[in-house]
Order: sequence, then structure tokens, then C-alpha cells
Amino acid sequence: MKKLVIAYSGGLDTSYCAVSLSKKYDVHAVSVNTGGFTQEEIKHIESNAYKMGVSTYKNIDAVSTFYQKVVKYLIFGNVLKNNTYPLSVSAERIIQAIEIIEYAKSINAEYIAHGSTGAGNDQVRFDMIFQTLAPDIKIITPIRDQKLTRQEEIDYLKDNGIEASWEKAKYSINKGLWGTSVGGEETLTSEKALPSEAYPSQLEKEGEEKVTLTFKNGEFIALNDKENAPEVNIEKLNNIASAYAIGRDIHVGDTIVGIKGRVGFEAAAALIIVKAHHLLEKHTLTKWQLQHKEYLSSFYGMHLHEGQYLDPVMRNIEAFLQSSQDMVSGNVTVTLQPYHFSLDGIVSKHDLMSAKFGSYGEENKAWTADDAKGFIKILGNQNKIYQQVNS
Repeated sequence: MKKLVIAYSGGLDTSYCAVSLSKKYDVHAVSVNTGGFTQEEIKHIESNAYKMGVSTYKNIDAVSTFYQKVVKYLIFGNVLKNNTYPLSVSAERIIQAIEIIEYAKSINAEYIAHGSTGAGNDQVRFDMIFQTLAPDIKIITPIRDQKLTRQEEIDYLKDNGIEASWEKAKYSINKGLWGTSVGGEETLTSEKALPSEAYPSQLEKEGEEKVTLTFKNGEFIALNDKENAPEVNIEKLNNIASAYAIGRDIHVGDTIVGIKGRVGFEAAAALIIVKAHHLLEKHTLTKWQLQHKEYLSSFYGMHLHEGQYLDPVMRNIEAFLQSSQDMVSGNVTVTLQPYHFSLDGIVSKHDLMSAKFGSYGEENKAWTADDAKGFIKILGNQNKIYQQVNS
């Protein structure tokens, strides 16, 4: 039989795909860990995959790759989609798709399959990456093509001897390095909030706790003065902050397929890091750097969300973002409290609030009163000319 690689998560949709496609193809299942999976969970997914009839199963550890290729630039750009969402899931899907298609190419697969429906964003991200990197590999999507209902998938698996509990969880949880998405009945409409128990992390700590984030050239290199790889620091910070139930919100956005979508999320580390990094930038970058970074970062987040990661403009924006971080080094102190955090301040040798140039609203040391008057007169000259000509 011809060789097929399936993007396998172990859920109902990919289980249906694995069982049905194993009757026609030599199926090789692969999943990509971009954070959030324990070794026990990976072993459980592998065990289930073989029960579905696949020939081989492979789990690819891509946490470091995810950070280096995507998360790093989301931090550099302070990217929050619609000023809210740190692109937790959509960013993961890009790296997962790249890793899966590269694996398919490495074993000379002729086909590749995924379990996306025809109603969401993931179908676009997977298909675009697959067809761009491997145009000769045919894409197969049983759930989308057959328009299957959940019950039809369950009945098929039972008919094929796959007995498991396929009851739909009240809340769908997707956990990764850069945050956890939470979907449920409340997010299908516009007026309801998710209840506290829907979020995977519950309040465990009271009072307050201070943490120090150290950045070097924009990268999160140390937590509380202990250096580690940025992706490790992200996980450690998330463990500390999630105990305060920090990082909960609901994102409302425009999907790639043109409909509005609403999803809850919990991203304690992502939100703290983005806000802390942005504060450090406000002290160390010029106003023109900050202005141009803002709109380029917004474009970067939008293109990433919509699956346009392989467009060369993304490498152009990444180069700009990387170059903007040369002076973004220093410590940021953050206070954690139940359900929220606050930014205390920064210490950096690149801090442009240097007292030797003056104190805002208090004292100037770099110009005279006459200098100020002349500057203001020339600055307002264009407006004066316009108003006098057109009055």
C-alpha cells in the first residue's frame, strides 16, 4: 500500500482518520510537541495510535524550534491579536505543519492527512504549509470531505472494534508553550463568560509575589536571576503565575474563513512576558522605533494567524524585529497577585530616562529657555501657515 503520514493528536477526528485510512494506505502517525505534553501523555497517544492500525508512530519535540522560529518574534513584536490574544494556538499550528510535512518528505510519503473540518482556521494553515513545502504530496482530509458528524465518527469506530470513551468534554483544552485555549458552550455565543472552573489552572496562592524577568537583546534569558533557555524560563514563569490564576481572557477575532470566532484562553507567562518586554522597550527604544514596530508587529501577527508564515515578507519583518532589539536588555520587576499582575519598573543601562538630560516636567539640563521658545515657534510654523492661508 502507498505510504501516508497523518497528523495525529489522538482525538476523535484523527482517530477516525487513522482507522479509515489504514484500510487503504500504509499509515504513519506523527504528532508534534510544541509544549504542554508530558511523557506519559505522549506514551498514551502512541499506544492509542497503534490501536487505530497505524504502522508507525513518531512524536517530534519541537518546543525549542517553536520558540526560535515563532515565539521569539511574537515577544520582540509584543504581539497580541486584537490587543488581547497572544496567538497561542495559531502560532503552534504553523510549526506543527512544517515539522509534519518535513517528516512526510523524509520517509517519502505520497500522501498526507489531517483531521480538520471545513469550518475552521487549521485547515487553511495545514493545507497552505503542506502544498507549499511539498506540492507533490497529495492532501487527504476525510472529516472535511465527507462532512462527518461526531456521532457518525463514533459509530464507525465502534463498528471497527475501537471501544473508547468518545464523550465530548464540556470544555476543549489545547495546551502549549505560549498558552492554553479553552472552548466551550459559552464561547459559541457572544454574551456569556467562561466559568472559573473551565480554566485549567485554578487559584492556589493568595497575597503577592515579586518576580524579576531579565532580557538580553529582547530575549527572556533569566527568571529571578537564574539563567536558562528562554523556552524553559517561559515554562517556569507559567508554573509560578498560573498558581495565581493569571492570564485568563476571551478573544474575539476574525477567522480566516470570514466568520467571527470567540475563544477563551489562559496564558499567564505569555501576557506577563509581552507586557514586561514592552515596558522595557518603552524605556530603551526611540519613539520612531516604537511607532514603526507597532504596525509591523501587527502585520506579523495577522499573517502568522492566517497561515502566511512562509511568505518572504515574514523574514523581512523578522529581520526588522531582530535588529530593533539591540538595546532591549535589562531587568523588569513584576508583582503577581490573584487574577492579575502589575509592572513595577525596569533597570537597564540603556534606559533613555537618563537623569543627566533632565527630568520630565521638572528640570531641563540640555537647552535654554530661548532654545525652547525657538523650537516651539518653528515646530508650529506649518500649522500657522495653513490656518492663516485658509481662514
